[in-house]
Amino acid sequence: QVQLVESGGGLVQAGGSLRLSCAASGRSFRSSVMGWFRQAPGKEREFVAVISWRGSRTSYADSVKGRFTISRDNANDMVYLQMNGLKPDDTAIYYCAACDSPLAVNGPDAGNSRSYDTWGQGTQVTVSS
Repeated sequence: QVQLVESGGGLVQAGGSLRLSCAASGRSFRSSVMGWFRQAPGKEREFVAVISWRGSRTSYADSVKGRFTISRDNANDMVYLQMNGLKPDDTAIYYCAACDSPLAVNGPDAGNSRSYDTWGQGTQVTVSS
């Protein structure tokens, strides 16, 4: 079964840090553009960050720019999201997603969830004030 599995979520105080991980299972995602999205209760899923298949290009939502860092380890088929300076507004379920089609990391489609083919089940991040 082809899937992405997120881990690393949890409860943290405002100002704290978490590192989310996304592991590939069933196939390799080394050649895929990988993204992180999040969905808070009662809100639509929103784009957080994206990374090119080589890891040389990244793009972030304005709300996390300067605080979050996306990275990948293609040797181990892993993608990460380092989250620093967490705020209560960052509370959400965080999803890892893969796009197997050509996708410009800095283009408008990179932030569109419909561009992505495979999704993980998500990991809960809760930031207390």
